[in-house]
Amino acid sequence: MAVHLEGVAPGVGSTPGDTPPSEPLAGGPGGSARHSSGIARVVIRRIIGAIFSLAAVLVFNFFLFRVLPGDPARKLARSRHLSQEATADLRERLGLTKPIWEQFTSYLNDLAHFDLGTSFLFHRPVADIIGERIWPTLLLVGSSTLLSIAFGLWIGIKGAWQRGSAFDRVSNATSLTLYSMPIFWLGIVLLLYLAGVQVGLGWFPTGGIHDPNVTGGWLASTLDVVHHLFLPCLTLTLAYLAEFSLVMRSSLLDEMGQDYLTTARAKGLRDVLVRRRHAVPNALLPAVTLIFLHFGFIISGALTVELVYSWPGLGKLSIEALDFPDFPLLQAIFLLFAVSTIVFNLIGDLLLGVLDPRVRDA
Repeated sequence: MAVHLEGVAPGVGSTPGDTPPSEPLAGGPGGSARHSSGIARVVIRRIIGAIFSLAAVLVFNFFLFRVLPGDPARKLARSRHLSQEATADLRERLGLTKPIWEQFTSYLNDLAHFDLGTSFLFHRPVADIIGERIWPTLLLVGSSTLLSIAFGLWIGIKGAWQRGSAFDRVSNATSLTLYSMPIFWLGIVLLLYLAGVQVGLGWFPTGGIHDPNVTGGWLASTLDVVHHLFLPCLTLTLAYLAEFSLVMRSSLLDEMGQDYLTTARAKGLRDVLVRRRHAVPNALLPAVTLIFLHFGFIISGALTVELVYSWPGLGKLSIEALDFPDFPLLQAIFLLFAVSTIVFNLIGDLLLGVLDPRVRDA
């Protein structure tokens, strides 16, 4: 006797046999056409939104730093002991005497030619300065993001599947406690107790990315960088852990109440297979956007953590440029941050639209 099981979600965890006979299969002509057109609409809509966001960022990026207090020419003149006439000449050479709209036009023209300008503070091309500082930030924030994603998703999955257990209660409380702490405060505490010499254990360096006195080839240099990286990476990993664990736990708890999981168990699937093949793949969908959003933040780095640990990345460079203020360098850094966030958000939205038919058909 054939039994038709209702309530099976035709999503990531479903099988072809679960599709109702009245609906065309995805491989059929009708389903394939609707699938392609749905993806095309999602792609076009998301790309147009990203273009408008980028245009707004370009305008905001220029005018934001013009309202900051401070005069770059005056700071340069003070360090060089220039007269008022020489200061006025310097301001003119920097282009600060031009009308604001003329400066904006020059800014857009330079960007069109991939010219980020010359730093007021360092007297070097902005692209070269950012190129030197971007790798420490990618190393620090990239490694901490990957670690927080891996451990956060695992904690969320295990906590949701064992809801109410000791592991769930302890991990939930710990994640929320760490998430509620200011990142700079957590960094200072770890620095004080794990790197401090007088009151701490002195296990790790107090700042920087490497020790110039280390010799012994690339292996010794690599281990030295890892040694310096450990504390700032641990700080960011602990701070980001709760975001992924809580989102994953909540999403998986929602999926555990769906009918298709009951159907899968009724078919005789073991609990571990129900979780791995059906529940977790569908529950991962809300985490996709969060993951790609964090990938967008990798380039922008963690400003406060870089300051606490004197990490020579883009976050520390941003503070130096703000203190001056260095308009070309600030504009380039802010534009890089914004573009990376927009691009990874776009990738996340497109991937979510491909994986989730509900988003694609909305």
